[in-house]
Amino acid sequence: MKLIVEQSAAHWYKSEMGLTDGESVRIYVRLGGCGSVHPGLSLGVTKEEPRNIGLRDDVAGITYYIEEDNLWYLENKSLRISFDEKYEEIKMTVE
Repeated sequence: MKLIVEQSAAHWYKSEMGLTDGESVRIYVRLGGCGSVHPGLSLGVTKEEPRNIGLRDDVAGITYYIEEDNLWYLENKSLRISFDEKYEEIKMTVE
């Protein structure tokens, strides 16, 4: 199980969220949305200090992480976060 944040996605987050080196982004399970793993649930992101890190990836000076109590969402798979150039949006893929 891994968290993989591609460089292009990391640069997009830095720009869109106004992130500076040393800050952290938490990826969490939220109610609603159109998640592909569990119906009625999806993943959200927020700028937040790390705690109870289950998975992490440090990219372009930013720590991206999922807390231990949200790892069940991935069902022992990996999460890849990429940037879709065509649609100019973030894509989260559980693989």
